[in-house]
Amino acid sequence: MLTLSNMRIGARLALGFAVAILIMLIMSLVGISRIQEVAARTDQLVKDRYVKVTWLSDMRSQVNRGAQAVRNAMLTPDPAKTEDFLREMAAADAAGGESAGKMHKSDLTPDVRAIFDQQDKAYFAYKERLDKAIARYRTGDREGAVQAMFSEVVPAQTVYFRHLDELLKIHRELMEHDADTAATAAKAATTLMIVLLVVAILVSAVIGWLITRSVTSPVAEAVRIAETVAGGDLTAQIVTTRQDEMGRLLGALGGMTAALTGTVRTVRDSTDAINTAAAEIASGNMDLSNRTEQQAASLEETASSMEELTSTVQQNADNARQANQLVVSAASHANEGGQVVSQVVETMGSIKESSSKIVDIIGVIDGIAFQTNILALNAAVEAARAGEQGRGFAVVASEVRNLAQRSASAAREIKELIYDSVEKVDAGSRLVDQAGTTMERIVTSVKQVADIMNEIASASQEQSSGIAQVNTTITTMDSATQQNAALVEEAAAAAASMRDQAQLLATAISVFRIEERSSAGSTSRPASGSTTVPVRSLPTKYPKQTKSVVTTPSQPRPGGGGKPVDRDDWEEF
Repeated sequence: MLTLSNMRIGARLALGFAVAILIMLIMSLVGISRIQEVAARTDQLVKDRYVKVTWLSDMRSQVNRGAQAVRNAMLTPDPAKTEDFLREMAAADAAGGESAGKMHKSDLTPDVRAIFDQQDKAYFAYKERLDKAIARYRTGDREGAVQAMFSEVVPAQTVYFRHLDELLKIHRELMEHDADTAATAAKAATTLMIVLLVVAILVSAVIGWLITRSVTSPVAEAVRIAETVAGGDLTAQIVTTRQDEMGRLLGALGGMTAALTGTVRTVRDSTDAINTAAAEIASGNMDLSNRTEQQAASLEETASSMEELTSTVQQNADNARQANQLVVSAASHANEGGQVVSQVVETMGSIKESSSKIVDIIGVIDGIAFQTNILALNAAVEAARAGEQGRGFAVVASEVRNLAQRSASAAREIKELIYDSVEKVDAGSRLVDQAGTTMERIVTSVKQVADIMNEIASASQEQSSGIAQVNTTITTMDSATQQNAALVEEAAAAAASMRDQAQLLATAISVFRIEERSSAGSTSRPASGSTTVPVRSLPTKYPKQTKSVVTTPSQPRPGGGGKPVDRDDWEEF
């Protein structure tokens, strides 16, 4: 199941930003839709309702203007002015007719269209009666014209105005309705945007909290584990099912803890072995001291055998000198090998640095290829805009783009090969470092052997001289016996010092708490096919700490944990 704990941190952040962008996109689309709705209402209000009201108002005002001009024409005694007023009336009729024509061509509902048709009929009736009254006025029948105006024209004008006022009322109500609808839509859009903003804030906050929690919780767990390991507690196991970077971190901590546990257990076992060996050495030194005293009593018996041993000891001294020379030669070769290994390490480091520089160069080549691809794409677009004249340039741009893509692909392949080479160089460097460490150990061991051979050669020479002197004086052998006793005391002191150092090492190692071997073998482990990473859970109580107690034996212990002391060997010596 895909959860936040199984997703990479980058994927979680990308998911959070994607959700935020989606919410903003939804808010933008809703806002645009509402704004378009309000704009449509406003457009209808301005370009339809208001215009129609203007046309109807103009029709009414032009009729009033024409009626006023007819009245003035009938009242003035000047014939010239009468004609002027009649021309003004004709102009008013023409202007009103233009507005009526626009209204007639506009989009009207069936009900409004019926009322408008009645208005047309009323207007033509009014116009017909008005023309008759003007005709009577032109014939000189002024009284008849005036009576016709009041008895026929005015009632017809009243009917026409009633239909016109009804149309004005309907369109004004429609205009007010559209204005109210636009205002309501604007308020609804505002409310919806506020609600979406609140929802966006809540959703963003929840997603941010979840992503933050999914990152900080394992980090806190890793810190707590590291602090526990730093405190010396290595007894528990680390278990996790996370598959992200933090899961790998916890798994690495678990592996580190397991490796450190093995190291501590090995050092503890070695410390116990050193304690046991030191006790055995102390016991052997006590036996050696007793037998050295017995040796002094048997010096007279060994004097006769010293002559035969003289030649043998001399031969051993010669062999020891030859072995010393060989050891010195081996030490010289080992030093040369160590220097060669150091040079190999430096060479591997140089190869790694060169590989890193090549990776940087390949990155620059990849960037140039990418920029070339972009330029080729832009050139292809410009060539397409140029039409027939840019066809050849488009082909060239396409080839350049293909070459850029192939260059980028080759750069990536070279980069992958170099990364693989760098990993192999790192592995070789580690192996060479191990070889260098081994060579250093070999050199140290060879030097120790050389020192031992020198000591053997010196001891053989001393023994040869001593045996020669034993033949002349037993006093010299007695002095050698006393020297042996002193060496035994020094060995006893060295054994005691080694025992004390082992105890100090055991005390230092006892800081770490590890599982006993009996419980370590029964620790449950995840199956090989499982995706779980071993991660240690912090224990509530630490296991009881066991300390190694080393006792110094006062008497030899036959059948002890170390190698038993062979008393016959001492007696034969």
